Amino acid sequence: MTLTDITIEPWADSDLALLRRINTPEMKVHVGGPETEEQLLVRHARYLDFVPSGIGCMYRIALLPGGEPVGSVGYGTRTWRGETVHEMGWNVLPEYQGLGIAVTATRLAVDAARREARHRYLHAFPSVDNPASNAVCAKAGFSLLGETEFEFPPGRFMLSHDWRVDLSRTD
Repeated sequence: MTLTDITIEPWADSDLALLRRINTPEMKVHVGGPETEEQLLVRHARYLDFVPSGIGCMYRIALLPGGEPVGSVGYGTRTWRGETVHEMGWNVLPEYQGLGIAVTATRLAVDAARREARHRYLHAFPSVDNPASNAVCAKAGFSLLGETEFEFPPGRFMLSHDWRVDLSRTD
């Protein structure tokens, strides 16, 4: 596999199965643990509504040529420090981690956000205890703004790094 064998495709109704594969204790250790089935269905519906509602886009990460789903990446809209920004997140299934897939998919999603996003800044807030996601941010071109207390999921605060990309810049 080469990094050109990775693509991102807009989230579809059939991606609920992928969302269930991502919803494991191992995959959700840094974000409060797995969600209930009801919470997953709400998340899936929200992902499907990102584009029609204009708040962002969620993507399935797929391997070419067959399109095997290996994770997700995307961005939505939130208020951060009094400003409307985009927030990005990603997940790569354990058997595909460590291969550069998350970095490549994140770069592809940042490029898409540069074309389509409505706001200037795109942030990511990985836990300070998540070295892999922090490395993705650094390798994908985000700038580290510092540590912050971040609420995710709602009602759960964690110490995170605040990484940011200026979507108005193309360098």
